[in-house]
Amino acid sequence: MYLTEEDAYLLRLIDQKAQQERKSRSAVLLSIIEEHFEKGRRLGEILIDLDVLSEADLVRALDLQRETFTDKLLGDVLVEAQGIEEESIARALRIQRRFTEPASRGEGNGRGISYARENVG
Repeated sequence: MYLTEEDAYLLRLIDQKAQQERKSRSAVLLSIIEEHFEKGRRLGEILIDLDVLSEADLVRALDLQRETFTDKLLGDVLVEAQGIEEESIARALRIQRRFTEPASRGEGNGRGISYARENVG
């Protein structure tokens, strides 16, 4: 990565944050980058970013949710109908929760994992 003298203040801020959070500079940089790309993203979008799901698979799951599994959350539909591993759903939700207010989180599935309801309309 190429940085100029003018960028030095950013590195100082990153180093301060790393020291406060007891993380490495790299970990802080990655968390900032992750927030930039994932903040405000829906569960399906994050799963696509993680290469767990294709866009076509997401569309099929949303159609299933709307037409067949009307009482199920998207994560449950993906696990039950498309064989996506629960750990993949949980990982995507952990990413999503880092940048989401508690009031806007999805509903639980009784196993401690919240599978966010995607807007299908």
